[in-house]
Amino acid sequence: MEEEAVKKEVSSNQDEIKCNGCGASLVYNPGTVHLLCQFCGAENPIENAKTQIKENDFYAALEHLGSTSVKQTITLVKCTGCAAEVTFEPNISSEDCPFCGAHIVTEDKTTVDVLQPEALLAFNIDAAKAYELFKKWINGLWFAPNDLKKYAIQKDKLAGIYMPFWTYDADTISSYLGQRGVYYTESYTVTINGKSQTQTRTKTRWYPAGGTVNVPFDDTLVRGSNSLPIKLLEKLEPWDLPNLTSYDNKYLSGFRTEKYQIDLKEGFVMAKDKMKPIIETAIKNDIGGDTQRIFSVNTDYNNISFKHILLPVWVSSYLYNKKTFNFMINARTSEVQGDRPYSWIKISLTIVAALTVGIITYYLFSE
Repeated sequence: MEEEAVKKEVSSNQDEIKCNGCGASLVYNPGTVHLLCQFCGAENPIENAKTQIKENDFYAALEHLGSTSVKQTITLVKCTGCAAEVTFEPNISSEDCPFCGAHIVTEDKTTVDVLQPEALLAFNIDAAKAYELFKKWINGLWFAPNDLKKYAIQKDKLAGIYMPFWTYDADTISSYLGQRGVYYTESYTVTINGKSQTQTRTKTRWYPAGGTVNVPFDDTLVRGSNSLPIKLLEKLEPWDLPNLTSYDNKYLSGFRTEKYQIDLKEGFVMAKDKMKPIIETAIKNDIGGDTQRIFSVNTDYNNISFKHILLPVWVSSYLYNKKTFNFMINARTSEVQGDRPYSWIKISLTIVAALTVGIITYYLFSE
């Protein structure tokens, strides 16, 4: 971040925000720019709901991470099962971890300073719609254990969580060495059944290739947490990042927030891994020909900037046979992803029933 930035402590989203009308606690109303009073029903507007989002200089932030970075102080509870650190509502003394299902006693709280997010995407989907999506997903599963369908009727098993992410911008310059392959057809003679026949085959001529490609990257998205399965989390994409809103803890009211486990520096290493195949595609296009080989690539990353952002996810976890299964919803697009257990008893009974029907059918037709 810029050197003139000063350290700033911001209260946790666990702090209660009061209604202007009756003084009761407010929660964010998904899909709006209002806080909703659960007592009198009044809507309290969130002022300056959208402002310009600032990109932060990567190297300046690393250099001044300990002193001048904009920070916030949050109170967290750490799960002993999966090590996730999340905020909880002040009046909750114990609850199941939304990421692994382990029981958490919230008395063991810690207060930490973390980099304050620059922006977020607010929840578009409320708890009622998320629950309907959850129930539809579970009821559509073939060979699901009965306990899983019983689990689906428990509305409190879904948790709305703001997940931490990083975005990185960079201008890349990559010099490369490789080969360009050009296909050609070659004729040859073979003997089949005592007769000579002429056939053709495709071969490749290789030519040396080298050069430089420039590939800019904007908002390369990297997860800031390891609490959810990577494959499922990535399948929630794409996110509507152009609609990011400046960070305001009012949007967090009524929801939980997870602290990032992957720091700024480690996040950029992961961003490079996501940039690599795109750079390789640009190199292959630059080489041309019918096929390409890449022997070496040397990439410089310039004008690196980043944002720390929060993205909204409805999450549920389910313990079955000592294994954790996760379900999640992109709270912007309604994209549903999950892994699930199978009931081998149901599968076995289905196989037995199918075999029985097959045997009876065979017997009737043979008669």
